[in-house]
Amino acid sequence: MNKFHRLSCLAAACLLTISAHAQRHYMFVGSYNNSTGQEGIYVYRFHPSNGTAGKVSAVTDVVNPSYLNLSFNGKYLYAATESRVPNGGKVSSYSFDSIQGKLQFINSQTSGGENPVYVAVNHANTWLANANYTAGSLRIHPLNSDGSIGASGQTIVIKDSSTGPRQKQSHVHSIGFSPDEQYVYAPDLGADKIHWFRLQGGATTLVPATPPFTLTARNAGPRHFEFHRNGKFGYCVEEISGNVVVYRYANGGLTPLQTIAAHALQGVEDYGAGDIHLSPDGKYLYATTRGNENIIVTYNVNVHTGLLTKTAITASGGNHPRNFVIDPTGNYLLVAHQMSDDIVLFRRNKKTGALTPAGKIDHIKAPSCIKIRAYNVKE
Repeated sequence: MNKFHRLSCLAAACLLTISAHAQRHYMFVGSYNNSTGQEGIYVYRFHPSNGTAGKVSAVTDVVNPSYLNLSFNGKYLYAATESRVPNGGKVSSYSFDSIQGKLQFINSQTSGGENPVYVAVNHANTWLANANYTAGSLRIHPLNSDGSIGASGQTIVIKDSSTGPRQKQSHVHSIGFSPDEQYVYAPDLGADKIHWFRLQGGATTLVPATPPFTLTARNAGPRHFEFHRNGKFGYCVEEISGNVVVYRYANGGLTPLQTIAAHALQGVEDYGAGDIHLSPDGKYLYATTRGNENIIVTYNVNVHTGLLTKTAITASGGNHPRNFVIDPTGNYLLVAHQMSDDIVLFRRNKKTGALTPAGKIDHIKAPSCIKIRAYNVKE
């Protein structure tokens, strides 16, 4: 066999290997469907090369799966379910078949309070945490090796308040794990605090950290929080004040560094800021504001200091941008509009962070959460 023939065979073998394991991107959409029998969780095949998406399947036997999260291996999806159901509140688990693009229900457990609005999973997929807005509580659940949610768990009810008209009691709006996963944090819109809990005894118990909370500005209404990929900085979007606050993070504690507006209008009592995310490379941060603005605000991130510089304000293209996601390639930002029943796509300029409208997915009833993940699928 001559050298040219050997190289040709090697190239052919490489092509066969590549074609045998293709990468697929799937998009998962949670919504407020209000009743079973209506599509609640949607699964789309997403193409980050051109921003197109095609619906693959949907889950109907679920009520108001308002927030979703995936296990880090992508095998399981967890949902806050029975959101906005009086006296209801559950968290549900599903397995995902990346070849067929279908979700299979595993089980549900109580969320520990009414109106669950957020779920988070640790890297090892051993613990699930959820936040209950109306009840002002949070719960941590053990996860089993098959992805199911364990029946045992710990519920913490927070009795607190602040001075605003929407702050008569605690409203825990999100929850997450610290970069080292030694702590759980929970922004409380009703109390103007970010609560901190330490995972104790192999994560079997949550105990208040020292200090037990970070106090925000009065009537700020902390909503969602995201850590920078370097683990040094955290960013909180405040729903009522319409601001983003930059924090330095260390050992379960936050030190405020900067407050910057996520709105264009002035003198509004409740701005309705919605969601916040960093680009995959950590160079840009985006935040949405609902209310009378319906905008996406773009910030440049100084990765050394964590500080933000506002670079653009872009119309979100719909009504009530509750949630958004940046696809893993960083090519596209997709916004879920709860009130206009659509998802609007924007092409991202990775160098400047600029957003350009690139399409729309219509006829999704009250979309409230989007997640996108890449899967290596055997073709």
